[in-house]
Amino acid sequence: MERKFRALKNTLLFSAFLLPATSMAQDEIGTAFKGAPADASKLTQAYLKPIFTGLGTAINSGWFTSAKAKNTLRFDLRFTVTAAIVPNSDKSFDVRSLGLTSMAPSPNANPISPTFSGEDKQGTRMHLNGDPTTTNDFNLPNGTDFGYIPAPQLQLTVGIPQNIDVSLRYIPKVDLKDYGQIDMFGAGAKVEVLPLILGKAQKVVPIDVAVALGFTQLNYNLPLSVGSNPDPNQRLTAKIKGMSADAIVSKTIAVFTPFASVGYQKSESSLKALGTYEFQVPVSPATPTGRQIYNDPFAFSQTDVSGMRASLGFQLHLAFFRVYASYTQAKYAYVNGGIGFGIGK
Repeated sequence: MERKFRALKNTLLFSAFLLPATSMAQDEIGTAFKGAPADASKLTQAYLKPIFTGLGTAINSGWFTSAKAKNTLRFDLRFTVTAAIVPNSDKSFDVRSLGLTSMAPSPNANPISPTFSGEDKQGTRMHLNGDPTTTNDFNLPNGTDFGYIPAPQLQLTVGIPQNIDVSLRYIPKVDLKDYGQIDMFGAGAKVEVLPLILGKAQKVVPIDVAVALGFTQLNYNLPLSVGSNPDPNQRLTAKIKGMSADAIVSKTIAVFTPFASVGYQKSESSLKALGTYEFQVPVSPATPTGRQIYNDPFAFSQTDVSGMRASLGFQLHLAFFRVYASYTQAKYAYVNGGIGFGIGK
């Protein structure tokens, strides 16, 4: 219970900076730095899959709250939080499916191991191939038993001529001390369609229709401390890029504006393990100590999300105060909610 509470507390702390990493995850990721670097890469990629997919989903969310574009130079500043829901299929992985070459599950070990969002239980017991002893056996990381990947968005939206509004998201580089550094930038635009097609006649149509585009990039640098005498330059660097395109329909009824949208989203991530690491390997004539040094041992890039999404939500416009909420069905379903302040419609 204490471990679960710590994981939840740290996850919520990092969600304020758009990355739910925990000190537990930081420490336990290092347990995979054994055998061959290529295998460490595969294990890290499998374990962190919910974080990359969840954050890739979350940074694509919250760009719009209606189809109506803001009037020229009218603006709002809003803070919303997205919680991506990790499906059960991404809460564990089968070690045997990764194609590991330097290690395998120990005899009688359960090959199904938790991911970051999986159960808070001991990961699969692993044995280094070619090692006649069990002295180098180790367990893969525990899960956190926390099935949500949260991420907030702080966004400024301003209306410009031609029924268009533009949005910016920005976090300067923030030093999180032992938890690394983070920065983020995003830009989006929404175009109200009916005024372009119908001109003044669009006023007779009882709904608003728009298309929206958004792009966000999140960068993160996490220090590591792997081994008995760790290199101070050990770190993970991660980059997540998200892109979305949506068609939106909404209807304003007094202060209440419900909306629906359908669109496409894509996110890509990359990760590098930088620094010098001492890997445990089987004892052999080439490695009589059972240790081998690697510099910048692995890197990977992947597409985490690529597919359609559909959303339902609403906006309450109360003078200068706004309230937002929505639900989206996608690869990772998610909810988004928040508040805002602004001038004009």
